[in-house]
Order: sequence, then C-alpha cells, then structure tokens
Amino acid sequence: QVQLVESGGGLEQVGGSLRLSCAASGRAFSLHAVGWFRQAPGKEREFVARITWSGGSTLYADSVKGRFTISRDNAKNTVYLQMNSLKPEDTAVYYCAAKDRGSVSYGYWGQGTQVTVSS
Repeated sequence: QVQLVESGGGLEQVGGSLRLSCAASGRAFSLHAVGWFRQAPGKEREFVARITWSGGSTLYADSVKGRFTISRDNAKNTVYLQMNSLKPEDTAVYYCAAKDRGSVSYGYWGQGTQVTVSS
C-alpha cells in the first residue's frame, strides 16, 4: 500500500506564494504518476496538475498554468506544487493523489491540506 501525506498549506495574501509537499511511502517506487487536486467550498473537486514519476512529464489545468509548477524529487519520494501569484479562487483543500504503474486511475489519496488566500 502507498501512503501519501500532504503538507505546506496555510494562509497567504493575494499575489503571494506557497509550496505544497506530498510525501509518498510504502511501495512508492512503483508509482506511475502523482497529481494534485483541489476542492473549494461549494465546488466540485477539480484537477490541478500531475507529473509522471520516471519521465517527469507535466500537465496543468488552464486555471493554474503559468502560475503553478509541479515537480518531483525521486530520491525523497516527494512531489511539490509551487503556487505563485495566488488568487482568492485558489482557496481550497488540496489533495495529493497517485497512480500505480499499470493503472489509469488514481488509487491513492492523501488527507488534504488547507490553502486560504485572503483579500
């Protein structure tokens, strides 16, 4: 089983920056991709970004492209989400999710970390 733990959430002002971390443990070596999702109050969960574990190929939602950057450190089994130029619309609970190699869906999920952008 793969365990995912998010950290780095908090309160930021409009235009500020925040970096989220997703630490994977267990059989993390078998992961194909790790992604970030978010859910704002009264909204459905939405895709934010993803990165493949071996190739480092990235994909972003249009709403965050140019502002957010996803990256990975394989040696630390950790994926990061650097969030710049934060907007109030970025306020949400952010979830880390992972796919096993050979899977097409995200089978592992973290507990989430709150990001709040004020003003």
